[in-house]
Amino acid sequence: MSHNNHTHYNGHNHDRSHDHAAGDAGERRTYYVSVGAGQVLEDQHAASYELVIEANADEVNKLKELFGEYSSMDEAEAFHFTRHPYETNDDRALSGGTNAIINQIYNLLHELGTAETRQFIEENHLG
Repeated sequence: MSHNNHTHYNGHNHDRSHDHAAGDAGERRTYYVSVGAGQVLEDQHAASYELVIEANADEVNKLKELFGEYSSMDEAEAFHFTRHPYETNDDRALSGGTNAIINQIYNLLHELGTAETRQFIEENHLG
């Protein structure tokens, strides 16, 4: 009988709403995010922040990865513009790349965010 219950429970694990709570990623904690600084903080008094999320370790690592990608892309874009002052196809490609990463960041923040965070992102058309 318990085997059937176990199978039934696993069936619910495939539901997306349960994915965040299950697995080896660990428990969800509150983090304070500064998008401008590319920081994910556990201490809300450590630095200024704009958004609050509830995330596990894997989700925080994904967010930090995206911040790192954005920072690298942003630096490449700045370097390129100083060497090529007139807009080219490369400029548009670089700019499109940073925009795509920012969209991924805000989509993840929307997914993990508190009600206030999700509302802020929606009202400002960031996600």
